[in-house]
Amino acid sequence: MENLKTKRIITAIAASLILASCKAPMATVIKDEVKENLPQNFNQDEQQDANNNSGTTPWRRFFTDPNLVGLIETALKNNQDLLITLQEIEIAKSGVLAKKGKLAPTVSAGIGAGLRKAGRYTSEGAGDATTEIEPGRKMPDPLGNFGGSISADWEVDIWKKLRTEKESAVAHYLSTVEGKNFVLSSLIEEVADSYYELLALDNQLGIIQQYIKLQEKALEISKIQKQAAASTELAIKKFEAELAKSKATEYTIRQDITEKENEINALLGRYPQPIVRSRESFMSIIPQTVYTGIPAQLLANRPDIKQAELELKAAKLDVAAARKEFYPSLEISAALGLEAFKPSYLVKMPESLAYNLVGELAGPLINKSAIKANFRAADAKQIQALYEYDKTILNAYLDVANLMSKVKNIDQYYKLKSQEAKSLDETIDIANQLFRNSRADYLEVLLNQRDALDAKMELIEAKQKQLSTVVDIYKSLGGGWK
Repeated sequence: MENLKTKRIITAIAASLILASCKAPMATVIKDEVKENLPQNFNQDEQQDANNNSGTTPWRRFFTDPNLVGLIETALKNNQDLLITLQEIEIAKSGVLAKKGKLAPTVSAGIGAGLRKAGRYTSEGAGDATTEIEPGRKMPDPLGNFGGSISADWEVDIWKKLRTEKESAVAHYLSTVEGKNFVLSSLIEEVADSYYELLALDNQLGIIQQYIKLQEKALEISKIQKQAAASTELAIKKFEAELAKSKATEYTIRQDITEKENEINALLGRYPQPIVRSRESFMSIIPQTVYTGIPAQLLANRPDIKQAELELKAAKLDVAAARKEFYPSLEISAALGLEAFKPSYLVKMPESLAYNLVGELAGPLINKSAIKANFRAADAKQIQALYEYDKTILNAYLDVANLMSKVKNIDQYYKLKSQEAKSLDETIDIANQLFRNSRADYLEVLLNQRDALDAKMELIEAKQKQLSTVVDIYKSLGGGWK
């Protein structure tokens, strides 16, 4: 009766301790308002077609220049940033395997041999001296110990804490995959933008070289006119200065070309070498028509949004796992093996058989500061991940909205610059003819040439911006990783 009462008291105390350890704080309830309030269209004055979205177009179909396609393919094989990202995926994959492994028992095997002699005047030594293993056979001195065993340790996932940790690791792994896709998309954008910038520099170099020839002719005419007393030394010096300035600009552009080529080579993960390209066709390239679809499609198409969403999912699971740390854990340990003081006795069964089985239910009771701190940190990271997700969605929407406007405006800008360059180009011949006939002074010639040069340079820049803007909006819609 006394023993029964004692058992009840112990059971009640144990139950109270377990209940006390099970008391856990609640996680912050977060609400994703940015995603819920995502507008239906990028431009409220226009309706976008959900069936047409350039973000789903594979990059090999979007880019038609074979030289550019070749550069992109090389970059996808050799770019160091991409290779680093691929290793991050492997690291995350290993994390999943590690968490998955915790769900199963840890089984190990071992063998051992030893020798021990206890002092004769100790309780162990005295006991061994008077103990007979078999009738008429005393314990050996020193005493050997030989054996082998298989043991297992297992934390039983009674609260699904380990499973939650594994799910978090899986979400993090998937986020690294999306991170790789975003790096792919960004890399293709960088290669394409740099390629178009290089073509623009090539064309600007051609323009400045044409301009230098015009100035050299104007300088010759000015010298002839001076000999005929139809011009002055001042005009000659002005033409010479303008010619020197243009030649200096030529070398500046040559340096820019070298740096841009090396920038592309760096993206391709290789040492400097010539970039194969078609310089002549640059101004005739027609930009791709881009279809934006609707904003909701960004959530499925953009890798950075999917990455942020998966990181948010992982953060929520981390909070759930951290909360379950307040609950008691059940651990089971077991071992089975053979043990004897002499190797020949190991085969004697069941006398040499040794085993144990231990179960332990334990939970935090006093001083939960570390567990509370980990939980609060996980809760804060969950909120932080939500803000990152919202920020990514908002920035993605604004990127597309801004670039849609830029595409329209840069197209109009290019058309007007084309008209300006054409008109000023025609004035050069007129001014030169008037100058030859002494009906216009050198300043008019210089100003016309300079204005025409600036207009052509700006026209080339406008073409480059036109092409790069299309590349940028393609990437902003989620294109480039398929």
